[in-house]
Amino acid sequence: MKIIIYQILMRLYGNKNETRKANGTIEENGCGKMNNLSASELKKIRELGVTHVWYTGILRHASTTDYTSHGIPCQHPAVVKGKAGSPYAIADYYDVDPDLAVVVDKRMSEFERLVSRTHRAGLKVVIDFVPNHVARQYHSIAKPDGVRDLGEDDDTSAGFMPEKNNFYYCPGQAFMPYLDLYHGAKEPYQEMPAKATGNDCFHNSPTRNDWYETVKLNYGVDYYAGGVGHFTPIPDTWHKMLHILLYWASKRVDAFRCDMAEMVPAEFWDWAIAKVKEKYPEVAFIAEVYNPQKYRRYIAAGFDYLYDKVGMYDAVRDVVCHRRDVGAITEAWQQTDDIGQHMLYFLENHDEQRVASDFFAADGRKAVPALVACALMRQNPFMIYFGQEWGEKGMDAEGFSGHDGRTTIFDYWSFGSQAERDAELEMTYRHVLNIAKSERAVTDGLSFDLMYVNRQCCRQYAFLRKAENELLLVLTNFDDAAASVNLLLPEHAFNYLDISEGTYLMTDLLSGQSMEAVLQRNQSVNITIKPRGAQIWKITF
Repeated sequence: MKIIIYQILMRLYGNKNETRKANGTIEENGCGKMNNLSASELKKIRELGVTHVWYTGILRHASTTDYTSHGIPCQHPAVVKGKAGSPYAIADYYDVDPDLAVVVDKRMSEFERLVSRTHRAGLKVVIDFVPNHVARQYHSIAKPDGVRDLGEDDDTSAGFMPEKNNFYYCPGQAFMPYLDLYHGAKEPYQEMPAKATGNDCFHNSPTRNDWYETVKLNYGVDYYAGGVGHFTPIPDTWHKMLHILLYWASKRVDAFRCDMAEMVPAEFWDWAIAKVKEKYPEVAFIAEVYNPQKYRRYIAAGFDYLYDKVGMYDAVRDVVCHRRDVGAITEAWQQTDDIGQHMLYFLENHDEQRVASDFFAADGRKAVPALVACALMRQNPFMIYFGQEWGEKGMDAEGFSGHDGRTTIFDYWSFGSQAERDAELEMTYRHVLNIAKSERAVTDGLSFDLMYVNRQCCRQYAFLRKAENELLLVLTNFDDAAASVNLLLPEHAFNYLDISEGTYLMTDLLSGQSMEAVLQRNQSVNITIKPRGAQIWKITF
C-alpha cells in the first residue's frame, strides 16, 4: 500500500473558537485537543485516503501559558516565540503538551488513548522527534526514574566536551541576544554561561532571525574546531536520545518524523536507528534533510524516507506558478531515481506557504495537476497538510507568525468557518488520494515518464503506470487554458511496460468519462483537457 501522510497541527485541529485575536492567549483563542480526534473524525481522515497521521506538536514545548498549578515549570516569555510557542522548542522530551489535554494531569493517558483510537481506525501514528535542539529552559519533569536530565551533569566551564556535555557553551559569557530580555516579565531572562543556539549559532548573541529560543545539542561534533567528530566513546547525548526514541516507540508510535535530521551527525543515526529497529522493527524514520548531497548518506544510516523539498517540491511549485515548464518535474525525479522509493513528496507542510495563499497559487485548485502528479507518478509516500484539501489560505496575521501565507505554528488560532472551505476541492483530494492508495498500477506498478518524446508540451505533464493487466495514462494540465494534446506513446514504453497494441476503452477515474483509444507504437493519442485539469485514464487489458 502506498503511504499517504496527513499532517495535523494538534493545536488547531477541532478548535471551534473563532475569536482569532492577534497574539491572543489560549483563554482568548482556544486550542485544539487530542480528544477532538474522535473515532468518527479519524474515520473521515481514513476515508480521505490517508494511511498515516502525523500528530505535530505532541511533545511539551516552551509556551507562555502558565501551568505551574500542575507542577509544570513556566518558560520565560523572552525565549518563547509567540504566545503558544514553537512545537520545535521542546521543554520535556518525555512529556505531552498540556495545551492539548482536556485534563492536564491526564495528558499522557489522553495521548495513549489517541494512539489506540488511531490504530483502531486503521491508521498509523507519526510524531516528531526533535534531535538537534531543545528549548532554552529545557527541564524534564516526566523523565523515568534513573534518567539524568539533559545538561544536568555538564561541565559549563568547557565550550565543548564530547563524551559528557549535552550542550555547547560560551564560557564566561552571558546570553545577550539582540532582543528584549524582559518581554513583559518582571525580571529579565538570564543564562550564564550562554549556550549555543539551535541553528549552529556558536556565540552568545543570536538575532531575531536565529532560533534564539533553542539550544544546540552536542552529539560529539566539535564545531569550534571545524566540525571534527568525536564518537568514541559514545557521547552521552547519544544514549539519552536513544532512550527517548525507545520510550515513545514503547507507546506504540509507528514512525518518527525527525526534525532537521541533517544537523545531527549521520553516525548517530547509524547507531540509534539500528538499535530502535532491533527492538521495534516496524517503526519507520522520516528525515527532514534539505541538502541533496546528504540524501544517500542518511538513507544508508537507516532512514526510510526523506523530504524531497529542494528537488520535487521546489520544481512543482515553480511549474504551478509558471516559473518553469513541466520538464522540471522530470529533472527532479531523475535526480533521485536510484533512491526514489525513499523520497517523500508534498505540496504543503507547516514550514511552507499554503498553496491557496497569495504567496503561492492564490487558489488551491490551481495545484490539482501537481497533486495528481506527485501522488501518482511513483510508489513513494505522499503527504498533505490538514486544510490543504479544502484550500486553506494561511493569510491571517495571527501574531508572531505574521502575514506570511503559512498557518501559524507559534500562536493560538483557529481556521475560519466551514462555509469558507472548498468542498469540490476536498472531493478531488479524496478521489486522488484513494486512487493513489488503492490502484495496483500506483502502489505496485512501473512508471514511465512520457515527456522526453512530448517536448511540445510545456505545461502538460504525462506519464504511464502499469501493474499486471492494468494501465494508467495520467495527463495533467498546469496551464490556465484548455489544451488539446497529441500525446506520443513511444515504442520504448510498449516494451518496458509490456503493452499490447490495440483499441481499448479508457475510463477517467476522476470524471467517470470513457472513450476509445488506439494504442500503437510511436503513434499519438489525442486528449482534450480542461484548464488546471487532471485525467487518470485506466485501461484493463
